[in-house]
Amino acid sequence: MRDSRESRLLLILLVSIAFALITVDIREGDNSPLNGPREAAAAVFGPVESGAATVVDPVANAIGAVRDSGSRQDRISALEQENAELRQQLGNQDHQDSRVEQLDDLLRTAGAGQYSIVGAQVIAIGPAQGFSWTITIDAGTRDGIDRDMTVINGDGLVGRVTTVGPGTATVLLASDPRFTVGTRMEGSNELGFATGRGDNALDVQLLNHRAEVKKGDRLVTFGSAGNKPFVPGVPVGEVTSVEAPSGDLTRTVRVRPFVAFTQLDLVGVVVEPPRADPRDAVLPEKPREPEPGTQTGGSSEVTRPEDAGEPGAPGEEEAADQPQPDTEADADADPDTDAGADAGAADPETGNDADGPGAD
Repeated sequence: MRDSRESRLLLILLVSIAFALITVDIREGDNSPLNGPREAAAAVFGPVESGAATVVDPVANAIGAVRDSGSRQDRISALEQENAELRQQLGNQDHQDSRVEQLDDLLRTAGAGQYSIVGAQVIAIGPAQGFSWTITIDAGTRDGIDRDMTVINGDGLVGRVTTVGPGTATVLLASDPRFTVGTRMEGSNELGFATGRGDNALDVQLLNHRAEVKKGDRLVTFGSAGNKPFVPGVPVGEVTSVEAPSGDLTRTVRVRPFVAFTQLDLVGVVVEPPRADPRDAVLPEKPREPEPGTQTGGSSEVTRPEDAGEPGAPGEEEAADQPQPDTEADADADPDTDAGADAGAADPETGNDADGPGAD
C-alpha cells in the first residue's frame, strides 16, 4: 500500500478510536459497553483457541519436560543416594554390633585359656585358593604369625596356619578332610583323633574301643609337642552319635563342631601358648538340666506318685488318724439292730435263714 495522506489519517483515526474504547472500558469497569462484544468474540474465538492449545500443549509440555528433566533426574539421584546411605548406615550398625559381640566372645575364650592371640579378619575363602577348606586372614609375619599356629574364635577351634605372607596368612579349617587334631574327652579324659569330613561334622576315633561315651559329651584339643600346631584346651565340639562297639581297636563317634565354619569373620591366632594346660576351663558352661519332678513353664512342681495316697504315705496316716463316722457308734448303741441283722443273715451252706427250720 502506497504511503499517502489518506492512509495516515486512517491510521490516526483507528488509533484514536482504540484509545477511546480502552478509556471507556477502563472507566466503566463491569458496566463497560464493550462487555457484549467481548463475550461475543469469546464465544466465536474460544473454540479456536482451545483447538490451538490442544495442538500446541504436547509440544510445550515436551519442551518443558526436556527443560525440567535434568533437575528432576538430579533430585531422583540425590534421593536414591540418600536412601542408599541410610541403608548402609543401618547395615553397618548391625555389622558393627555383630563384630563387637564376636570380639567379646574371642577375648573371653582367650582369657579363659590364657592364650595370647593376634586378632585378624577373614578376607577370603577356600575357592580362591584351591579346593581345600581354607580361609585367608589379614595378618602375617609382620604381626608375629608363623606356620602351624592354632587359630580360634569365640566358639572354639577354627584351624591351623599353613601358609604365611608378610600381611596375610592361609588357615586350614578343621572341617577339611585333611585336617587332624588330637582330642581329649571332658571328664573321662579319653583320647582320640578328630578328622574333618568336608561338612559341619567331625569324625573322632577314640583310642579306647571300650570307652564309655554318650551323646552330649564334649571334647577339647589335647595339645601338640611344643604347642604347635595345636595348643591344649581349645573347645572342639560335642558328640552327636556313637557307633556300636565292634572288634576294631578304636571307636568312632560323630561330633558337631562348636565353630560355624561358614560364618567366620573375626578370628584369633594363638602366638603364645598358656603356661599350663587349661584342661576343661575353656568349655562353655553346660545348661542346667531340670531336676526330676519339675517341668518348664507354668508350675515347677509335679505331683509325685508317692504323694498321691500310696500305703504308708503321710497323707494316708493323717487320714487314718481322723475320727470315723458315727455309724459305728450308733450300731454299738443299738444292740437290737445288731441282733436283727444277725438274725436276718443267711447260712452260707444251707441258704436258709439262721432262724428258719432246723436252726435249733
